[in-house]
Amino acid sequence: MDDRLHTVVGLSGTTVRLLDEAGSASLVLLSHLLVSEGFELIGQGADQGRMPPFALLDIVPEREAEKAVAWERHVTEVEFGRPLDADPTALPRPEYDPARHTVEERVAAKAGELRAIGWQASVGTVQRMRRRYREQGLWGLVDHRATRLSSPTGRADDRVVSAITEILAATTNESTGTRGRLRRRVEALLAERHGPGTVAMPSKSAFYRLVEAMSEGMHAFGEATSRRSAARRPPGAFTPSSACRPGEMVQIDTTPLDVLVVLEDGVSGRPELTIAVDVATRSICAAVLRPAGTKAVDAALLLAKMLVPEPLRPGWSDALAMSATLIPHQRLLNIDARLEQAAAKPVIVPETIGIDHGKVFVSDTFLTACRSLGISVQPSRPATPTDKGIVERTFSSINTLFCQHIPGYTGSNTTRRGAGVEAVWTLAELDDLLQEWIVACWQQRPHEGLRSPFLPGRPMSPNDAYALLVSRTGYLPMPLSGHDYLELLPALWRSVNDYGIRIDHRTYNCPGLNPLRRRSSGVTAKGGLWEVHYDPYDLSQVWVRDPRTGEWITVPWTHRHLVSAPFADFTWRRAQDLLATRGRDDTDQAAVAAAVEQLLTRAESGPDRRIAARTRAALEPARPVAEPQAGGPEDVEDETTVLEQPSNVIPFGVFDAFTDGSRL
Repeated sequence: MDDRLHTVVGLSGTTVRLLDEAGSASLVLLSHLLVSEGFELIGQGADQGRMPPFALLDIVPEREAEKAVAWERHVTEVEFGRPLDADPTALPRPEYDPARHTVEERVAAKAGELRAIGWQASVGTVQRMRRRYREQGLWGLVDHRATRLSSPTGRADDRVVSAITEILAATTNESTGTRGRLRRRVEALLAERHGPGTVAMPSKSAFYRLVEAMSEGMHAFGEATSRRSAARRPPGAFTPSSACRPGEMVQIDTTPLDVLVVLEDGVSGRPELTIAVDVATRSICAAVLRPAGTKAVDAALLLAKMLVPEPLRPGWSDALAMSATLIPHQRLLNIDARLEQAAAKPVIVPETIGIDHGKVFVSDTFLTACRSLGISVQPSRPATPTDKGIVERTFSSINTLFCQHIPGYTGSNTTRRGAGVEAVWTLAELDDLLQEWIVACWQQRPHEGLRSPFLPGRPMSPNDAYALLVSRTGYLPMPLSGHDYLELLPALWRSVNDYGIRIDHRTYNCPGLNPLRRRSSGVTAKGGLWEVHYDPYDLSQVWVRDPRTGEWITVPWTHRHLVSAPFADFTWRRAQDLLATRGRDDTDQAAVAAAVEQLLTRAESGPDRRIAARTRAALEPARPVAEPQAGGPEDVEDETTVLEQPSNVIPFGVFDAFTDGSRL
C-alpha cells in the first residue's frame, strides 16, 4: 500500500496494525485499506481468501460428489473435533477432541478409521485432503480425474490431426465433398510427407468421428455458401453495430427478392429490393423495388425517399397514421408540416451510411449525392457481411414475415421451391403491398433487438424506439425539391455544338441551347464542357445546367418521335448489339431508333419482352422534373407526339411442297 511493503502485525475489530519496511507502525481501517489505490495482498496468504468455485460442482458426477461430501465430514472432524453437519452442542468423539489430542494424533486416528471401513487412506492422504480443503473447500476434495476436460482429437496421432486440419482449410472454396474424399486426401498427404505406410490411419469409423469433432461449426460437408461465410468471419471478437440516436448509422444494401412478379408484358421475374435500415431504431427508412439490374440512380432515389414522409395512401386504415402511434406527432408537426397526413413511419435523416463494395454504392452518383446531403459513407471490409449484419438480417426477416405469404414465393434456393410456382402480383402492386407492410407490420412489430435497459423483459417496436429516442435527440427535417432530384441524377460533361449535345451516339437538341452553342462553360477543370444530367431509365431527354440562371434546360432526343415507348439505357445497348450483329453501323441514330422500335414491338410477344417490361417498370414512380423549355419557330418536331398507328400485317401463305415443286 502507498508503494510500500507492509506486514500485518495485528487485528482489532475493523482496525489493522501495519508495520512497513522502515519499521514504522500505523493503524488503518480495513475498509480504507481494501479500497486504497495500489493495494495488493502478496506472499503466502494471497490465495487463502479465494472463493471456491461453487458452480463447478454441477459438472461433478453424482458418485464423485457424494464421495467429496463424505471426505468433507471426515476432514472437518479432524480440524474442529466434530463433522460439519453435526450438532454444535454435541461433544466431540474422544479420539478427535482438540483439547486432548494434537493434530497429528487426530490425523492418525482418522486414517485408521478410514482403513477400517475399506478406504485406501494413509496419514499422508488425510494430510493432503486437509490442505486441499483449506485451499479450495469442497472443490478440492473432488477427484478431478472425473472433471478433466477431454480433447476433441482424443489420442489421435498429431500427424493425422495436422493433415486433417490442412485439408479442411484447403477445401473452404471448393465444392462440397464427402468424408471419403477427405480420407483419401489425408492418406495421400501423409504418404507424401512421411512416406507410405509410416503413419497409421485410424479406422474408418474412428476417422469419421475425429473429422466430425474437428470440423464442428465449419460446415465442411454442408452448404458451400455457409462454409465460405464461416471462413470469412473476423478472427477477433464480434462487435455488433450500435447507435444511440436515429440516423447516427444507417445500413443500406440490395438483394434479389424471393418472389416472382408479373412485369407489364406478362413476363415473370425476381425483382431487386434496396432498403436502408436505421441501426438505432431498426426502422426501414426507405425501400425501392426495381427489376433486376439496380442502378446508381436507384440508390440516389432511395436517399430522396428517406427524407420525405411516407403519405397515408388511399385505402390504408387510419390506424396506420403517424398520429395513431406513440410517435410525438403533434410536436413533430410543429417542426415539419409535411407530417400532417404521414403514415406511421418516421422520417430519419442519416448521418452515416454503411455500404458494401457493390458498384451501385461506390458509384460517383451515389457518393456525390451523399456528399451533397452532408452524409458520411462508411464502406465495410471486403467479403465481410458481418460489418452490416443488421440490414442482412432484415432481408431474412422480410422473407419470413412478408415474402413467404405472397403467391409466387420461390424460397431462398431451388431446394425450397414448390412445384408450379407462378407470379401473381405485378411489380407495382407488390411495391404497394411492401410499403403498406412496412408501415403496418414492421414498424409496429416488437423487435427482439430493441430492449430498454430499464425494461429488459419487454421488446420495443421500431416506432416505439424512435419515439423514445427522438424526444431526447430532437428532429431536424431536410426537405427536397424537384431540382434536388435532378441533382441526384448521374452527370456527364459535354460540349454544345450546332447539332446539340451527343451522348453515346445519341443527339439531344432544343432551342434552349442556342445561347450555349460553340461556347465554353467557363469550367476550366472540365475543359469548358457543360454539365449534363441524365436518367438511365429514360434516355429520351437530358438536363443541362444554365450557368446564367442556375436553372435546368430540358433537352429532348432528336429521334424520340420514332420510339413509341420510353426506353432505358439497357434497351439502347441491346438495340446496338442487334445492329452490330447484322453488320450495320451502330452509330447510325435513325437505324438504332428504328431497331429500338422493332425491339419493343417484338418484346410484347417474343423472347425480349423482359427488356420492355424492365423499361416501363423502372419508370413507374413519379419524379419531379424541371419544366421543358418553350420551343421556337425553328423547332419543327413536335416533341410530345407519339406514333401509335398500328402496322399493316401481311399474312404468309401456306407452303405446299408438291404444288411449289411442280413450278420448278
